[in-house]
Amino acid sequence: MKSKLIVFLVSLVVLSGCSDNAPVSEFVRQYEVIEIAPADIDLQSSYPASINGRQDIDIYPKISGFIEKVSFTEGQHVKKGQTLFVIEQVQYQAALQTAQANVEAAKAGVATAQLTFDSKKELFNREIISQFELSMAENQLLTAKAQLAQAEAQETDARNNLSYTIVKSPADGIVGTIPFREGTLVSPSMPKPLTTVSDNSSMFVYFSMTENQLLGLLREYGSAHDAIEEMPDINLRLNDGSIYGHTGRIETISGVIDPTTGTVSLRAIFPNSEGLLRSGGSGNVIMPYSYTNSIIIPQSITFDVQDKIYVYKVVDGVAAQAPVTVSKISNGVDYIVESGLAYGDVVISEGVGMLRNGTPVQIKK
Repeated sequence: MKSKLIVFLVSLVVLSGCSDNAPVSEFVRQYEVIEIAPADIDLQSSYPASINGRQDIDIYPKISGFIEKVSFTEGQHVKKGQTLFVIEQVQYQAALQTAQANVEAAKAGVATAQLTFDSKKELFNREIISQFELSMAENQLLTAKAQLAQAEAQETDARNNLSYTIVKSPADGIVGTIPFREGTLVSPSMPKPLTTVSDNSSMFVYFSMTENQLLGLLREYGSAHDAIEEMPDINLRLNDGSIYGHTGRIETISGVIDPTTGTVSLRAIFPNSEGLLRSGGSGNVIMPYSYTNSIIIPQSITFDVQDKIYVYKVVDGVAAQAPVTVSKISNGVDYIVESGLAYGDVVISEGVGMLRNGTPVQIKK
């Protein structure tokens, strides 16, 4: 019992000595920080895009008849003026022959009327016939000439109809599907075209951007016209994930924002000398753009409070919450700060989740 009492008294003396000689001080943790400085960064934005031929021409017949021959295969490259279809020609050849015969008959009628008029004129000059008879002969001549003109017009029409039995390609391009084959009756009023010829020498690529993205583009370049003139070339990512081997350029920016989607349409043009791009395809336009003298911070040093984004700045040795306005960057890692930070600010870059407003901090050396 006596030994236990001695141990207890010694413990009290030790504790009393510690209390008197080693006062407790608050522990201040060290943190990694970032000093805000201007930075330049090159970025890319990706936009879903649709690919169309420079010119997609639907081919319709100009006359009615049965398809006699199809002179190409689907997907074939054709030249301007190349025969695509032959429509049955017999009735149109007969119509042309009839029209030609009518022209010859009308020419004979003109010749006869001319002889009559010349004879009447001579008799009139000899005062053998009256002016009335001469005028009648002249009118008959004019009627015969009108009939000849009409017959020649009908011949031209018949010749054109016969030529329309040969359906030719209006441009160089790639032929689409062939829904109608030999023996099918076709006409100008049919709902579907005979086929489509796509001019794929260069391709139009259509994509859209939001109103805010457009405003950012216009702020950077000044106007739509200046943006088209000064923007760098763009790339195209194909559906298989590969990057198309040629760059393109933006040609047009629509002046109207779609009220339904809140987007504006843009059109770019890409060369297609190898024929890799096909009308109706899709991909993603990759647009490069640069930020200069910007404030760029990692997303990891920020935190959200009620849909607002904050960082912790070091102010007089303590952590101070600072709201910031940011824009996301396509790399998914960084933010571009639009407001809330200035050059020279010191921002805590680690342990943000453990901090509270007013927490004492030391900058890690």
